[in-house]
Amino acid sequence: MSTGTSNNLNDQEIDLSVISKKISGFFGGISTSIFKGILFVKKHSIIFIALFLIGAVGGYFLDKAAKVYDHQIIVSPNFGSVDYLYNKIDLLDSKIKAGDTLFLKSIGIQNPKKILQIEVEPIVDIYTFVNDKTNTVNNAQNSQNFELVKLLSEDGDIKKVVKDNLTSKNYAHHNIHITTDGLTNDKSTIEPILNYLNQNDYLETLQNAYVRNINDKIVKNEEIIKQIDDLLNEFSSNTNDNQKSDKLVYYNENTQLNEIIQTKNNLVGELGNQRMDLINLDKVIKTNSSVLNVRNTKGLNNKLKLILPIVLIGLFIFIRFFLAFYKKQSLKAAQNIA
Repeated sequence: MSTGTSNNLNDQEIDLSVISKKISGFFGGISTSIFKGILFVKKHSIIFIALFLIGAVGGYFLDKAAKVYDHQIIVSPNFGSVDYLYNKIDLLDSKIKAGDTLFLKSIGIQNPKKILQIEVEPIVDIYTFVNDKTNTVNNAQNSQNFELVKLLSEDGDIKKVVKDNLTSKNYAHHNIHITTDGLTNDKSTIEPILNYLNQNDYLETLQNAYVRNINDKIVKNEEIIKQIDDLLNEFSSNTNDNQKSDKLVYYNENTQLNEIIQTKNNLVGELGNQRMDLINLDKVIKTNSSVLNVRNTKGLNNKLKLILPIVLIGLFIFIRFFLAFYKKQSLKAAQNIA
């Protein structure tokens, strides 16, 4: 038994010794590789500096030459024209990618080759979606929108529901994003695109009907407000006459004066919203604001001065290691043949 136990202990010591040597060899190999790397950098330091300078200077001029700009246009699609807007933008983007300059010029774009991309995305605004008090045309849908979001959120994450295509396409505002090669302006690019988006006979007919209805409501509300004012003036005049009299006067509490005044306040508020609607509904695709010629820094844009030196140095290191590997393998092959 003692002999067997002694053999097991010796085997364990041998195993530990082998593992220790392997670990030491592993870290020793890493140390050797690091040292060789330092020697390699030191030996070719002048080449590294030269490649870095060449890459930095070359990247600077490439960044300066390649000027990609972003343009953001915030719009409000009216009269249920959201899907129409998205389909039209998809069509424009397909024409741009296909290089159909004849079509782009036919809608008034002066430099179609400069346009690289156009896309549209919703501006997430769930609060306006469920509580839009500025547009009397859509006020009736507010409670329905709230119930819709509430129902959809019961079966999933509210954040996903808010960004879902079914919900997001119904937001009030959407962002048209245009990317161009070089600077542009409203007259040469933006206005032709917006004019093209607003050319639809059916939606224009719908717009005219909406505007007529709002104008009719404004006229009626103004007439009712005038009648209420006349009634209040008459009541005020009668009150003053009675105060001058020496007779005692009793007022009937059922005159509902407070209700009349509240009705007038409601009509005045509605009248203000209707006038705002006339401003917002003057276009099928209403432009709210635009920001042009913002330098695009996504991806490699305006970063070549930093990336190109790294690429050149990395390429040099790869070539040197490949040549050394090829030379070593060639020597081994020659020795095997000999």
